Amino acid sequence: QVQLVESGGGLVQAGGSKRLSCTASGRTFGNLIMGWFRQAPGKERDFVAAISWSGASTNYVDSVKGRFTISRDNAKNTVYLQMNSLKPEDTAVYYCAARQGPFRNTAYGVDDFRYWGRGTQVTVSS
Repeated sequence: QVQLVESGGGLVQAGGSKRLSCTASGRTFGNLIMGWFRQAPGKERDFVAAISWSGASTNYVDSVKGRFTISRDNAKNTVYLQMNSLKPEDTAVYYCAARQGPFRNTAYGVDDFRYWGRGTQVTVSS
């Protein structure tokens, strides 16, 4: 079993920044591909970003490229999502997720990830 806990959500003004954190426990963090998804009201839960075991490879949805950065610190069993230049359309519940298996450069779906956090709300005001 893997347990994931997100933190760092909240209210931020458009153009501002937020950093989300996700801590993992229950198994070796370095063996897991980590990802972030988000779900806006009335919409499906969509892929945002993923990072490989080593942190050398990352994968982002087009709408956040150049604004969001995913990173990980395996010594702390933690993955981060640094969000800059936030827009109102970024408002969503953000979920941390983990999976075993190979990394890929195409978009992930929710079924690709086995373990999930409870989510944290990010609200961007205009």
